[in-house]
Amino acid sequence: MTYQSITPERRAAFGRKLRAWYRLNARDLPWRGTRDPYHILVSELMLQQTQVSLVIPKYAEFLSRFPTLEAVAQSRPARVREAWSGLGYYARARNLQLLARTIVRDRAPSAIPEHPDALRKLPGIGAYTAGAVASFAYERRAPLVDTNVARVLTRVFAPTVNPRTHSGHKITWEIARAVLPRTGATTYVHNQALMELGALVCTARSLGCPTCPVRSVCDSYPQ
Repeated sequence: MTYQSITPERRAAFGRKLRAWYRLNARDLPWRGTRDPYHILVSELMLQQTQVSLVIPKYAEFLSRFPTLEAVAQSRPARVREAWSGLGYYARARNLQLLARTIVRDRAPSAIPEHPDALRKLPGIGAYTAGAVASFAYERRAPLVDTNVARVLTRVFAPTVNPRTHSGHKITWEIARAVLPRTGATTYVHNQALMELGALVCTARSLGCPTCPVRSVCDSYPQ
Protein backbone atom coordinates (compact mmCIF):
# COMPACT_ATOMS: atom_id res chain seq x y z
CA MET A 1 0.00 0.00 0.00
CA THR A 2 1.17 3.54 -0.74
CA TYR A 3 -0.04 6.96 0.30
CA GLN A 4 -2.45 6.98 -2.66
CA SER A 5 -4.56 4.18 -1.21
CA ILE A 6 -4.73 5.27 2.43
CA THR A 7 -8.41 5.76 3.16
CA PRO A 8 -9.59 8.70 5.27
CA GLU A 9 -10.92 6.22 7.85
CA ARG A 10 -7.60 4.45 8.18
CA ARG A 11 -5.70 7.72 8.33
CA ALA A 12 -7.98 8.97 11.10
CA ALA A 13 -7.71 5.73 13.08
CA PHE A 14 -3.91 5.74 12.77
CA GLY A 15 -3.60 9.30 14.01
CA ARG A 16 -6.07 8.89 16.83
CA LYS A 17 -4.42 5.73 18.19
CA LEU A 18 -0.93 7.16 17.74
CA ARG A 19 -1.62 10.41 19.57
CA ALA A 20 -3.53 8.72 22.40
CA TRP A 21 -0.54 6.42 22.99
CA TYR A 22 1.88 9.35 22.95
CA ARG A 23 -0.04 11.31 25.55
CA LEU A 24 0.34 8.38 27.95
CA ASN A 25 3.88 7.29 27.07
CA ALA A 26 5.89 10.33 25.95
CA ARG A 27 9.28 10.75 27.56
CA ASP A 28 9.86 13.94 29.51
CA LEU A 29 12.55 15.49 27.32
CA PRO A 30 13.70 19.06 27.97
CA TRP A 31 13.13 20.36 24.44
CA ARG A 32 9.50 19.23 24.57
CA GLY A 33 8.80 21.84 27.22
CA THR A 34 9.54 24.81 24.97
CA ARG A 35 8.32 26.46 21.79
CA ASP A 36 11.44 28.62 21.50
CA PRO A 37 12.61 28.10 17.89
CA TYR A 38 16.28 28.58 18.78
CA HIS A 39 16.12 25.99 21.57
CA ILE A 40 14.31 23.55 19.30
CA LEU A 41 16.81 24.12 16.50
CA VAL A 42 19.70 23.38 18.87
CA SER A 43 18.04 20.19 20.08
CA GLU A 44 17.30 18.97 16.55
CA LEU A 45 20.85 19.57 15.38
CA MET A 46 22.26 17.83 18.45
CA LEU A 47 19.95 14.83 18.02
CA GLN A 48 21.16 14.13 14.51
CA GLN A 49 23.09 10.83 14.75
CA THR A 50 23.50 11.23 18.53
CA GLN A 51 21.75 9.34 21.34
CA VAL A 52 19.20 11.21 23.44
CA SER A 53 21.03 10.30 26.65
CA LEU A 54 24.13 12.13 25.41
CA VAL A 55 22.22 15.14 24.15
CA ILE A 56 20.24 15.93 27.32
CA PRO A 57 23.15 17.25 29.44
CA LYS A 58 24.89 18.94 26.49
CA TYR A 59 21.66 20.67 25.46
CA ALA A 60 21.32 22.40 28.83
CA GLU A 61 25.02 23.21 28.96
CA PHE A 62 25.07 24.68 25.46
CA LEU A 63 22.06 26.90 26.09
CA SER A 64 23.54 28.16 29.34
CA ARG A 65 26.64 29.27 27.44
CA PHE A 66 24.77 30.52 24.38
CA PRO A 67 21.27 31.56 25.51
CA THR A 68 20.38 33.27 22.23
CA LEU A 69 21.03 32.97 18.52
CA GLU A 70 22.89 36.27 18.71
CA ALA A 71 25.26 34.81 21.30
CA VAL A 72 26.18 32.01 18.90
CA ALA A 73 26.63 34.45 16.03
CA GLN A 74 28.94 36.71 18.03
CA SER A 75 31.08 33.98 19.57
CA ARG A 76 34.44 32.73 18.38
CA PRO A 77 34.08 29.44 16.44
CA ALA A 78 36.39 27.70 18.90
CA ARG A 79 34.01 28.43 21.77
CA VAL A 80 31.06 26.99 19.88
CA ARG A 81 33.03 23.85 19.02
CA GLU A 82 34.13 23.53 22.64
CA ALA A 83 30.51 23.69 23.84
CA TRP A 84 29.66 20.98 21.27
CA SER A 85 32.44 18.72 22.57
CA GLY A 86 31.34 15.15 23.18
CA LEU A 87 28.59 15.12 20.56
CA GLY A 88 30.78 14.58 17.50
CA TYR A 89 29.89 15.58 13.94
CA TYR A 90 31.24 19.08 14.46
CA ALA A 91 29.95 20.24 11.11
CA ARG A 92 26.64 20.66 12.92
CA ALA A 93 28.19 23.24 15.25
CA ARG A 94 29.76 25.08 12.31
CA ASN A 95 26.45 25.07 10.48
CA LEU A 96 24.64 26.40 13.55
CA GLN A 97 27.03 29.33 13.82
CA LEU A 98 26.86 30.02 10.09
CA LEU A 99 23.06 29.93 10.30
CA ALA A 100 23.08 32.25 13.32
CA ARG A 101 25.31 34.76 11.58
CA THR A 102 23.16 34.60 8.44
CA ILE A 103 19.97 35.30 10.38
CA VAL A 104 21.48 38.05 12.52
CA ARG A 105 22.87 39.70 9.39
CA ASP A 106 19.87 39.34 7.09
CA ARG A 107 16.74 39.34 9.25
CA ALA A 108 15.32 42.21 11.24
CA PRO A 109 14.38 41.37 13.87
CA SER A 110 16.72 38.41 14.09
CA ALA A 111 14.26 35.53 14.01
CA ILE A 112 14.26 31.96 12.83
CA PRO A 113 11.64 31.74 10.06
CA GLU A 114 8.40 29.79 10.50
CA HIS A 115 7.85 28.21 7.10
CA PRO A 116 9.75 25.05 6.08
CA ASP A 117 10.61 26.52 2.67
CA ALA A 118 12.26 29.55 4.30
CA LEU A 119 14.05 27.35 6.82
CA ARG A 120 15.45 25.17 4.01
CA LYS A 121 17.27 28.23 2.64
CA LEU A 122 19.37 28.52 5.79
CA PRO A 123 22.83 26.89 6.04
CA GLY A 124 22.79 23.28 7.22
CA ILE A 125 18.98 22.92 7.32
CA GLY A 126 17.56 19.92 5.48
CA ALA A 127 13.97 18.86 4.92
CA TYR A 128 13.64 17.04 8.25
CA THR A 129 15.05 19.87 10.40
CA ALA A 130 12.94 22.44 8.56
CA GLY A 131 9.81 20.40 9.25
CA ALA A 132 10.76 19.83 12.87
CA VAL A 133 11.39 23.50 13.65
CA ALA A 134 8.25 24.61 11.81
CA SER A 135 6.14 22.00 13.60
CA PHE A 136 7.62 22.03 17.09
CA ALA A 137 8.35 25.75 17.45
CA TYR A 138 5.57 27.33 15.43
CA GLU A 139 2.97 24.54 15.26
CA ARG A 140 2.92 24.77 11.49
CA ARG A 141 1.24 21.91 9.63
CA ALA A 142 4.53 20.49 8.34
CA PRO A 143 5.57 16.89 7.67
CA LEU A 144 8.90 15.54 8.84
CA VAL A 145 10.72 12.30 8.18
CA ASP A 146 13.73 11.04 10.08
CA THR A 147 14.93 7.45 10.40
CA ASN A 148 12.38 6.59 13.10
CA VAL A 149 9.48 8.19 11.26
CA ALA A 150 10.42 6.52 7.98
CA ARG A 151 10.50 3.12 9.69
CA VAL A 152 7.08 3.57 11.26
CA LEU A 153 5.37 4.92 8.16
CA THR A 154 6.71 2.32 5.76
CA ARG A 155 6.00 -0.57 8.12
CA VAL A 156 2.45 0.62 8.67
CA PHE A 157 1.49 1.76 5.18
CA ALA A 158 4.05 0.47 2.67
CA PRO A 159 6.10 -2.49 3.98
CA THR A 160 7.54 -3.27 0.53
CA VAL A 161 9.04 0.23 0.24
CA ASN A 162 12.68 0.78 1.17
CA PRO A 163 12.94 4.35 2.49
CA ARG A 164 16.70 4.33 1.92
CA THR A 165 16.26 4.35 -1.85
CA HIS A 166 15.53 7.52 -3.80
CA SER A 167 12.05 6.40 -4.79
CA GLY A 168 11.34 5.00 -1.32
CA HIS A 169 12.44 8.25 0.31
CA LYS A 170 10.04 10.16 -1.92
CA ILE A 171 7.15 7.82 -1.14
CA THR A 172 7.84 8.03 2.60
CA TRP A 173 7.56 11.82 2.51
CA GLU A 174 4.36 11.54 0.51
CA ILE A 175 2.92 9.22 3.15
CA ALA A 176 4.01 11.64 5.89
CA ARG A 177 2.12 14.45 4.16
CA ALA A 178 -0.92 12.26 3.53
CA VAL A 179 -1.39 11.29 7.19
CA LEU A 180 -0.88 14.77 8.68
CA PRO A 181 -3.72 16.04 10.87
CA ARG A 182 -5.69 19.05 9.70
CA THR A 183 -4.33 21.56 12.24
CA GLY A 184 -0.84 22.57 13.23
CA ALA A 185 -1.44 22.06 16.95
CA THR A 186 -2.48 18.46 16.38
CA THR A 187 0.37 18.01 13.91
CA TYR A 188 2.79 18.93 16.71
CA VAL A 189 1.62 15.97 18.80
CA HIS A 190 1.38 13.72 15.73
CA ASN A 191 4.98 14.37 14.66
CA GLN A 192 6.31 13.94 18.19
CA ALA A 193 4.34 10.71 18.50
CA LEU A 194 5.69 9.28 15.24
CA MET A 195 9.26 9.88 16.39
CA GLU A 196 8.54 8.45 19.83
CA LEU A 197 6.91 5.30 18.48
CA GLY A 198 9.92 4.66 16.28
CA ALA A 199 12.30 5.22 19.18
CA LEU A 200 10.49 3.15 21.81
CA VAL A 201 8.32 0.51 20.12
CA CYS A 202 8.72 0.16 16.35
CA THR A 203 12.51 0.07 16.53
CA ALA A 204 15.17 -1.05 14.07
CA ARG A 205 15.82 -4.17 16.15
CA SER A 206 12.24 -5.12 16.88
CA LEU A 207 8.79 -4.54 15.42
CA GLY A 208 7.32 -4.38 18.93
CA CYS A 209 3.92 -5.38 17.58
CA PRO A 210 2.41 -6.74 20.84
CA THR A 211 2.60 -3.30 22.47
CA CYS A 212 2.17 -1.15 19.36
CA PRO A 213 -0.87 1.16 19.51
CA VAL A 214 -1.35 1.19 15.71
CA ARG A 215 -1.04 -2.55 15.04
CA SER A 216 -4.72 -2.81 14.07
CA VAL A 217 -4.10 -0.54 11.05
CA CYS A 218 -0.58 -1.77 10.22
CA ASP A 219 0.20 -3.75 7.07
CA SER A 220 3.19 -5.38 8.78
CA TYR A 221 1.07 -6.87 11.57
CA PRO A 222 -0.62 -10.21 10.82
CA GLN A 223 -4.30 -9.48 11.35
